[in-house]
Amino acid sequence: MRREYLQIDRINGPLIEITDVRDVFYGEVAQIRSRETGEVRIGKVIKLEGDKALIQVFQPTHGLASENSITGFTGNAFTLPMSKNLLGRQFNGIGEPMDGGPQVYSNREVNINGAPINPMSRVYPRNFIQTGISSIDVLMTLIRGQKLPIFSGNGLPHNQLTAQIISQARLGEGSDENFCIIFAAIGVKHDDEHFFRKAFKEAGVMDQVVMFVNYADDPVAERTTTPRCALAAAEYLAFVEGMQVLVVMSDITAYCEGLREISSARDEVPSRKGYPGYMYSDLATLYERAGMIQESKGSITFLPILTMPNDDITHPIPDLTGFITEGQVVLGRELYQRGVYPPIDVLPSLSRLMKDGIGEGYTREDHQDLANQLFASYSKVMEVRDLSQIMGEDDLSELDKSYMEFGRQFEQHFLGQSFTENRTIIESLDLGWSLLTILPKTELTRLSPKLIEKYLPY
Repeated sequence: MRREYLQIDRINGPLIEITDVRDVFYGEVAQIRSRETGEVRIGKVIKLEGDKALIQVFQPTHGLASENSITGFTGNAFTLPMSKNLLGRQFNGIGEPMDGGPQVYSNREVNINGAPINPMSRVYPRNFIQTGISSIDVLMTLIRGQKLPIFSGNGLPHNQLTAQIISQARLGEGSDENFCIIFAAIGVKHDDEHFFRKAFKEAGVMDQVVMFVNYADDPVAERTTTPRCALAAAEYLAFVEGMQVLVVMSDITAYCEGLREISSARDEVPSRKGYPGYMYSDLATLYERAGMIQESKGSITFLPILTMPNDDITHPIPDLTGFITEGQVVLGRELYQRGVYPPIDVLPSLSRLMKDGIGEGYTREDHQDLANQLFASYSKVMEVRDLSQIMGEDDLSELDKSYMEFGRQFEQHFLGQSFTENRTIIESLDLGWSLLTILPKTELTRLSPKLIEKYLPY
């Protein structure tokens, strides 16, 4: 028999506390009904201590009072109904439709916290996902099953880059596998959400995108649930329906700010910069849900976007993210100020898994060597630019001047591309080769004579 509790002992922001509870488990869904209006709010148990239960409420708690509410526990964890009908739909941060469409009905419901994956059942990531952006596809290739975050900063165009990746992302040439994208917008402004939705519709990809949206003015508790709802949908589509799923989340910083706010309301001892000490393990429960597993045709590739406070890459959020994920794509403010879009700073960026998903049979035989040469040449450009600030560009040697020209052309034509420009991997590789013609052949030390003979244009 389900018990109901007629009194709330304490309300603190998004948290309520009830005493003398029985037969309640951690993570159980609770329903809080107002006696006056009949409005029902949803919450979940986040702490049990003796006969006390702390409940995190996903809707605003204003209007609740200690004696005007009835709280009941459902006996179930937080689950969502799953179906392929999710595609093309838009939901809020707790999985409720917000596009005017019907509820999703299914006889299969999944726990939003997911099921733990046995490490022995994981499959090493292979193959690549084409984003249509040269700097990512050639120099820090996104591999299926990989976790590759984008490190941005306030004011940088990460929203445009996110929309472009979602609009252009697809599997490699010749693939007939089903592909879809799960997009979780966490703590976004209403105009940003409208921009994303408009961009997807104009690109004609809305039918293969599932959106979970948490607005900046939504309750903070919902912010911590949004990514878990998105990943639950991704796991169903990947491991049950056998689809190749790309999960894009923006902004993980907003998620961590929500964690900090709830941790403060719970009177927990803070760690670095006020964030909870368990933030590392909490982020790992999100990031580690990506991957490929045996006996499943599908995969989950994770592309989280986070804004670094004060562009500080040592801040706890990017710092902990870097420990868990397999590389990073870093946006550079200096490039952005010079008008380069997308302003991807290639030198601190890397993809640790790209070597196993590129080359002959995946992209093209010259991919790895070409990427190495472009990295080396652009690194030399940075050295020559530092020298030119001391002695002036006119006094540089002819070789150094060729590197200066290479740097300008590389940033303008390889890194730089328009918001609607979608380059294939072959076009990007050929563009890289054409830029190398600016340098003397003697400087192409990372390329074999065979590759130079075959691919370097004259």
